Amino acid sequence: MEQRPLGDSGLSVSALCLGTMTFGKQNTQADAFAQLDRAVAAGINFIDTAEMYPVPAEKQTQGETERMIGEWLKARGGRDDLVLATKIAGPGLGSMPHRTGDFNPKELNEAVDASLQRLQTDTIDLYQLHWPARQSNFFGRLGFTGSPKEPDPRPQMLATLEALQSLIDAGKIRYVGLSNESAWGTMSFLQLAAEHNLPRMVSVQNPYSLLNRSYEVGLAEVSQRENVGLLAYSPLAFGVLSGKYLDNDAPAGARLTLFEQFQRYSREPGVAATREYVNIAKRHGLDPSQMALAWVTSRPFVTSNIIGVTTLEQLEINLASDQLTLSDAVIEEIEAVHAAQSNPCP
Repeated sequence: MEQRPLGDSGLSVSALCLGTMTFGKQNTQADAFAQLDRAVAAGINFIDTAEMYPVPAEKQTQGETERMIGEWLKARGGRDDLVLATKIAGPGLGSMPHRTGDFNPKELNEAVDASLQRLQTDTIDLYQLHWPARQSNFFGRLGFTGSPKEPDPRPQMLATLEALQSLIDAGKIRYVGLSNESAWGTMSFLQLAAEHNLPRMVSVQNPYSLLNRSYEVGLAEVSQRENVGLLAYSPLAFGVLSGKYLDNDAPAGARLTLFEQFQRYSREPGVAATREYVNIAKRHGLDPSQMALAWVTSRPFVTSNIIGVTTLEQLEINLASDQLTLSDAVIEEIEAVHAAQSNPCP
Protein backbone atom coordinates (compact mmCIF):
# COMPACT_ATOMS: atom_id res chain seq x y z
CA MET A 1 0.00 0.00 0.00
CA GLU A 2 1.19 3.52 -0.78
CA GLN A 3 2.97 5.28 2.08
CA ARG A 4 2.70 9.05 2.48
CA PRO A 5 4.59 11.51 4.69
CA LEU A 6 2.77 12.63 7.83
CA GLY A 7 3.43 16.34 7.63
CA ASP A 8 7.00 17.15 8.56
CA SER A 9 7.16 14.45 11.24
CA GLY A 10 9.42 12.15 9.25
CA LEU A 11 6.87 9.37 9.69
CA SER A 12 5.23 7.62 6.75
CA VAL A 13 1.66 6.40 6.98
CA SER A 14 -0.43 4.21 4.73
CA ALA A 15 -2.85 5.90 2.34
CA LEU A 16 -5.62 4.06 4.16
CA CYS A 17 -5.88 4.24 7.96
CA LEU A 18 -7.95 1.87 10.09
CA GLY A 19 -10.53 3.74 12.15
CA THR A 20 -11.67 1.94 15.28
CA MET A 21 -14.65 3.73 16.83
CA THR A 22 -16.83 0.61 16.51
CA PHE A 23 -14.58 -1.45 18.80
CA GLY A 24 -16.41 -2.03 22.07
CA LYS A 25 -19.95 -1.34 20.91
CA GLN A 26 -20.69 -2.75 17.45
CA ASN A 27 -17.58 -4.91 17.46
CA THR A 28 -16.32 -7.37 20.07
CA GLN A 29 -12.67 -7.77 20.97
CA ALA A 30 -12.48 -10.79 18.67
CA ASP A 31 -13.88 -8.65 15.84
CA ALA A 32 -11.35 -5.94 16.61
CA PHE A 33 -8.46 -8.40 16.51
CA ALA A 34 -9.64 -9.77 13.16
CA GLN A 35 -9.96 -6.30 11.62
CA LEU A 36 -6.57 -5.19 12.90
CA ASP A 37 -4.92 -8.39 11.67
CA ARG A 38 -6.40 -8.04 8.19
CA ALA A 39 -5.61 -4.34 7.91
CA VAL A 40 -1.96 -4.85 8.82
CA ALA A 41 -1.69 -7.80 6.43
CA ALA A 42 -2.99 -5.51 3.66
CA GLY A 43 -0.27 -2.95 4.31
CA ILE A 44 -2.00 -0.54 6.67
CA ASN A 45 0.42 0.76 9.30
CA PHE A 46 -1.76 3.60 10.60
CA ILE A 47 -4.38 3.04 13.35
CA ASP A 48 -6.59 5.83 14.65
CA THR A 49 -8.57 5.86 17.88
CA ALA A 50 -9.65 8.23 20.66
CA GLU A 51 -10.06 8.18 24.41
CA MET A 52 -13.83 8.73 24.11
CA TYR A 53 -14.41 5.74 21.78
CA PRO A 54 -16.50 3.70 21.08
CA VAL A 55 -19.19 5.86 19.47
CA PRO A 56 -21.90 6.64 20.47
CA ALA A 57 -19.94 7.88 23.47
CA GLU A 58 -21.18 6.70 26.85
CA LYS A 59 -19.58 6.86 30.27
CA GLN A 60 -19.79 3.08 30.76
CA THR A 61 -17.97 2.25 27.51
CA GLN A 62 -15.50 5.15 27.34
CA GLY A 63 -11.97 3.85 26.73
CA GLU A 64 -12.99 0.38 25.56
CA THR A 65 -11.64 0.92 22.05
CA GLU A 66 -8.18 1.85 23.28
CA ARG A 67 -8.23 -1.09 25.68
CA MET A 68 -8.97 -3.54 22.86
CA ILE A 69 -6.18 -2.11 20.72
CA GLY A 70 -3.85 -2.45 23.68
CA GLU A 71 -4.74 -6.10 24.10
CA TRP A 72 -4.11 -6.66 20.39
CA LEU A 73 -0.72 -4.94 20.58
CA LYS A 74 0.19 -7.09 23.57
CA ALA A 75 -0.86 -10.26 21.76
CA ARG A 76 0.60 -9.51 18.34
CA GLY A 77 3.64 -7.30 18.98
CA GLY A 78 5.07 -5.28 16.13
CA ARG A 79 4.42 -1.95 17.81
CA ASP A 80 7.42 -0.31 16.14
CA ASP A 81 5.97 -1.05 12.70
CA LEU A 82 2.81 0.94 13.41
CA VAL A 83 1.83 4.60 13.64
CA LEU A 84 -0.66 4.83 16.49
CA ALA A 85 -2.91 7.88 16.77
CA THR A 86 -5.36 8.83 19.49
CA LYS A 87 -7.16 11.96 20.69
CA ILE A 88 -8.07 13.87 23.82
CA ALA A 89 -11.77 14.77 24.04
CA GLY A 90 -12.82 18.40 23.92
CA PRO A 91 -15.59 20.08 25.91
CA GLY A 92 -19.23 19.14 26.08
CA LEU A 93 -19.50 15.35 26.02
CA GLY A 94 -21.52 13.66 28.74
CA SER A 95 -19.33 10.55 28.58
CA MET A 96 -16.47 12.50 30.21
CA PRO A 97 -18.12 14.97 32.60
CA HIS A 98 -14.97 15.37 34.68
CA ARG A 99 -13.25 17.22 31.84
CA THR A 100 -13.30 20.97 31.44
CA GLY A 101 -12.23 20.41 27.83
CA ASP A 102 -9.82 23.33 27.68
CA PHE A 103 -6.75 21.11 27.09
CA ASN A 104 -4.98 22.40 30.20
CA PRO A 105 -1.71 20.73 31.32
CA LYS A 106 -3.31 18.70 34.14
CA GLU A 107 -6.01 17.18 31.95
CA LEU A 108 -3.64 16.59 29.03
CA ASN A 109 -1.29 14.67 31.32
CA GLU A 110 -4.13 12.67 32.81
CA ALA A 111 -5.57 11.85 29.39
CA VAL A 112 -2.23 10.82 27.90
CA ASP A 113 -1.35 8.63 30.88
CA ALA A 114 -4.75 6.90 30.74
CA SER A 115 -4.46 6.31 26.98
CA LEU A 116 -0.94 4.92 27.33
CA GLN A 117 -2.15 2.52 29.99
CA ARG A 118 -5.12 1.31 27.94
CA LEU A 119 -3.06 1.04 24.76
CA GLN A 120 -0.26 -0.78 26.61
CA THR A 121 2.41 1.28 24.89
CA ASP A 122 5.16 3.66 25.99
CA THR A 123 4.42 6.41 23.49
CA ILE A 124 1.68 7.71 21.21
CA ASP A 125 2.89 8.56 17.71
CA LEU A 126 0.22 11.15 16.90
CA TYR A 127 -1.75 12.88 19.64
CA GLN A 128 -4.72 14.92 18.44
CA LEU A 129 -7.06 17.52 19.96
CA HIS A 130 -10.42 15.94 19.15
CA TRP A 131 -12.32 19.22 18.66
CA PRO A 132 -11.68 22.88 19.52
CA ALA A 133 -11.88 24.21 23.06
CA ARG A 134 -13.45 27.48 21.87
CA GLN A 135 -16.53 28.69 20.02
CA SER A 136 -16.14 27.28 16.51
CA ASN A 137 -17.96 25.25 13.87
CA PHE A 138 -17.60 21.47 13.91
CA PHE A 139 -19.71 18.29 13.79
CA GLY A 140 -21.82 19.79 11.00
CA ARG A 141 -22.62 23.07 12.69
CA LEU A 142 -23.32 25.91 10.25
CA GLY A 143 -23.09 29.64 10.77
CA PHE A 144 -20.27 31.00 12.93
CA THR A 145 -21.57 31.51 16.47
CA GLY A 146 -18.54 33.10 18.13
CA SER A 147 -19.20 36.23 20.15
CA PRO A 148 -17.07 39.38 19.73
CA LYS A 149 -16.99 39.46 23.56
CA GLU A 150 -15.37 36.02 23.76
CA PRO A 151 -11.83 36.20 25.17
CA ASP A 152 -9.01 35.73 22.68
CA PRO A 153 -8.50 31.95 22.58
CA ARG A 154 -4.83 32.17 21.56
CA PRO A 155 -3.35 32.38 25.08
CA GLN A 156 -5.12 29.13 25.94
CA MET A 157 -3.95 27.60 22.65
CA LEU A 158 -0.39 28.62 23.49
CA ALA A 159 -0.69 26.98 26.92
CA THR A 160 -1.90 23.81 25.22
CA LEU A 161 1.11 23.77 22.90
CA GLU A 162 3.42 24.26 25.88
CA ALA A 163 1.79 21.33 27.65
CA LEU A 164 2.11 19.19 24.52
CA GLN A 165 5.80 20.11 24.34
CA SER A 166 6.23 18.84 27.89
CA LEU A 167 4.60 15.55 26.92
CA ILE A 168 6.92 15.25 23.92
CA ASP A 169 9.92 16.01 26.14
CA ALA A 170 8.75 13.25 28.50
CA GLY A 171 8.59 10.80 25.60
CA LYS A 172 4.88 10.14 26.06
CA ILE A 173 3.85 11.49 22.65
CA ARG A 174 5.84 12.09 19.47
CA TYR A 175 3.82 14.41 17.22
CA VAL A 176 0.63 16.42 17.48
CA GLY A 177 -2.38 17.02 15.27
CA LEU A 178 -5.79 18.67 15.15
CA SER A 179 -9.29 17.34 14.55
CA ASN A 180 -12.59 19.00 13.61
CA GLU A 181 -10.60 22.19 13.24
CA SER A 182 -11.09 25.33 11.15
CA ALA A 183 -8.69 27.16 8.88
CA TRP A 184 -8.32 29.93 11.47
CA GLY A 185 -7.62 27.46 14.25
CA THR A 186 -5.09 25.53 12.19
CA MET A 187 -3.20 28.64 11.12
CA SER A 188 -3.25 30.03 14.65
CA PHE A 189 -1.69 26.87 16.07
CA LEU A 190 0.94 26.93 13.32
CA GLN A 191 1.74 30.60 13.94
CA LEU A 192 2.01 30.12 17.71
CA ALA A 193 4.26 27.11 17.23
CA ALA A 194 6.57 29.07 14.94
CA GLU A 195 6.68 32.13 17.21
CA HIS A 196 7.41 30.16 20.38
CA ASN A 197 9.40 27.20 19.05
CA LEU A 198 6.70 24.74 20.08
CA PRO A 199 5.33 21.55 18.44
CA ARG A 200 4.00 22.06 14.93
CA MET A 201 0.73 20.38 14.02
CA VAL A 202 1.35 17.69 11.38
CA SER A 203 -2.24 16.83 10.42
CA VAL A 204 -5.90 17.80 10.57
CA GLN A 205 -8.52 15.05 11.00
CA ASN A 206 -11.79 16.38 9.59
CA PRO A 207 -14.81 14.91 7.79
CA TYR A 208 -14.42 14.66 4.03
CA SER A 209 -16.48 12.75 1.50
CA LEU A 210 -18.49 13.14 -1.69
CA LEU A 211 -21.32 14.45 0.50
CA ASN A 212 -19.18 16.89 2.45
CA ARG A 213 -16.40 18.68 0.58
CA SER A 214 -16.39 21.75 2.80
CA TYR A 215 -12.72 21.06 3.64
CA GLU A 216 -11.88 22.24 0.14
CA VAL A 217 -13.14 25.77 0.78
CA GLY A 218 -10.30 26.94 3.04
CA LEU A 219 -8.49 24.10 4.72
CA ALA A 220 -7.32 22.25 1.60
CA GLU A 221 -5.07 25.19 0.72
CA VAL A 222 -3.73 25.23 4.28
CA SER A 223 -3.01 21.51 4.04
CA GLN A 224 -1.04 21.84 0.83
CA ARG A 225 0.82 25.08 1.47
CA GLU A 226 1.60 24.37 5.14
CA ASN A 227 2.24 20.61 4.82
CA VAL A 228 -0.49 19.74 7.31
CA GLY A 229 -2.37 17.03 5.47
CA LEU A 230 -5.93 15.88 5.93
CA LEU A 231 -6.74 12.65 7.72
CA ALA A 232 -10.18 12.20 6.19
CA TYR A 233 -12.83 10.72 8.46
CA SER A 234 -16.32 9.55 7.46
CA PRO A 235 -15.25 9.11 3.81
CA LEU A 236 -18.33 6.93 3.30
CA ALA A 237 -20.56 9.26 5.34
CA PHE A 238 -21.38 6.64 7.99
CA GLY A 239 -21.79 4.04 5.23
CA VAL A 240 -24.43 6.08 3.41
CA LEU A 241 -22.36 6.28 0.21
CA SER A 242 -22.35 2.51 -0.09
CA GLY A 243 -26.01 2.90 -1.09
CA LYS A 244 -27.18 0.41 1.50
CA TYR A 245 -29.64 2.85 3.09
CA LEU A 246 -31.32 3.96 -0.14
CA ASP A 247 -35.06 3.36 -0.56
CA ASN A 248 -35.48 3.49 3.22
CA ASP A 249 -33.52 0.29 3.73
CA ALA A 250 -32.42 -0.34 7.31
CA PRO A 251 -29.91 -3.23 7.21
CA ALA A 252 -29.82 -5.20 10.46
CA GLY A 253 -26.85 -4.27 12.61
CA ALA A 254 -25.88 -1.26 10.49
CA ARG A 255 -24.79 1.89 12.32
CA LEU A 256 -27.69 4.09 11.24
CA THR A 257 -30.17 1.30 11.94
CA LEU A 258 -28.86 0.89 15.48
CA PHE A 259 -28.25 4.55 16.26
CA GLU A 260 -30.97 6.66 14.69
CA GLN A 261 -29.59 9.85 16.26
CA PHE A 262 -26.88 10.02 13.58
CA GLN A 263 -28.74 11.91 10.84
CA ARG A 264 -25.95 14.07 9.45
CA TYR A 265 -25.83 12.20 6.13
CA SER A 266 -29.39 10.87 5.99
CA ARG A 267 -31.53 13.89 5.23
CA GLU A 268 -33.13 14.31 1.82
CA PRO A 269 -30.40 16.40 0.14
CA GLY A 270 -27.83 13.79 1.11
CA VAL A 271 -30.04 10.93 0.00
CA ALA A 272 -30.60 12.55 -3.40
CA ALA A 273 -26.88 13.15 -3.94
CA THR A 274 -26.05 9.64 -2.74
CA ARG A 275 -28.40 8.18 -5.32
CA GLU A 276 -26.59 10.12 -8.05
CA TYR A 277 -23.17 8.94 -6.88
CA VAL A 278 -24.32 5.31 -6.60
CA ASN A 279 -25.72 5.54 -10.13
CA ILE A 280 -22.37 6.83 -11.42
CA ALA A 281 -20.64 3.82 -9.88
CA LYS A 282 -23.14 1.41 -11.39
CA ARG A 283 -22.85 2.94 -14.85
CA HIS A 284 -19.11 2.41 -14.76
CA GLY A 285 -19.17 -1.05 -13.21
CA LEU A 286 -17.74 0.13 -9.91
CA ASP A 287 -18.58 -0.68 -6.32
CA PRO A 288 -20.08 2.54 -4.84
CA SER A 289 -18.01 2.31 -1.66
CA GLN A 290 -14.80 1.77 -3.56
CA MET A 291 -15.51 4.66 -5.89
CA ALA A 292 -16.23 7.02 -2.99
CA LEU A 293 -13.12 5.93 -1.11
CA ALA A 294 -10.81 6.02 -4.13
CA TRP A 295 -11.96 9.57 -4.86
CA VAL A 296 -11.09 10.73 -1.32
CA THR A 297 -7.71 8.96 -1.30
CA SER A 298 -6.78 10.57 -4.63
CA ARG A 299 -7.17 14.16 -3.46
CA PRO A 300 -3.75 15.87 -3.31
CA PHE A 301 -4.23 17.33 0.18
CA VAL A 302 -5.22 13.99 1.77
CA THR A 303 -2.51 12.27 3.79
CA SER A 304 -4.60 9.25 4.79
CA ASN A 305 -8.19 8.09 4.35
CA ILE A 306 -9.69 6.65 7.55
CA ILE A 307 -11.83 3.60 6.85
CA GLY A 308 -14.06 2.13 9.55
CA VAL A 309 -16.06 -1.08 9.30
CA THR A 310 -18.05 -3.55 11.36
CA THR A 311 -17.39 -6.68 9.29
CA LEU A 312 -14.45 -8.26 7.51
CA GLU A 313 -16.49 -8.28 4.30
CA GLN A 314 -16.79 -4.49 4.47
CA LEU A 315 -13.08 -4.24 5.23
CA GLU A 316 -12.19 -6.26 2.12
CA ILE A 317 -14.31 -3.96 -0.03
CA ASN A 318 -12.70 -0.87 1.47
CA LEU A 319 -9.16 -2.22 1.20
CA ALA A 320 -9.67 -2.92 -2.50
CA SER A 321 -10.32 0.79 -3.09
CA ASP A 322 -6.57 1.30 -2.74
CA GLN A 323 -6.11 -0.40 -6.11
CA LEU A 324 -8.75 1.64 -7.90
CA THR A 325 -7.88 4.60 -10.14
CA LEU A 326 -10.92 6.55 -11.24
CA SER A 327 -11.19 7.43 -14.93
CA ASP A 328 -11.53 10.99 -16.16
CA ALA A 329 -15.10 10.18 -17.17
CA VAL A 330 -15.99 9.12 -13.61
CA ILE A 331 -14.35 12.22 -12.15
CA GLU A 332 -16.26 14.45 -14.57
CA GLU A 333 -19.57 12.89 -13.58
CA ILE A 334 -18.73 13.24 -9.89
CA GLU A 335 -17.92 16.91 -10.39
CA ALA A 336 -21.20 17.44 -12.26
CA VAL A 337 -23.18 16.08 -9.30
CA HIS A 338 -21.15 18.20 -6.90
CA ALA A 339 -21.81 21.32 -8.97
CA ALA A 340 -25.56 20.63 -8.84
CA GLN A 341 -25.70 19.53 -5.19
CA SER A 342 -22.68 21.02 -3.45
CA ASN A 343 -22.00 19.83 0.09
CA PRO A 344 -25.48 18.52 0.93
CA CYS A 345 -24.23 17.18 4.27
CA PRO A 346 -21.72 19.66 5.77
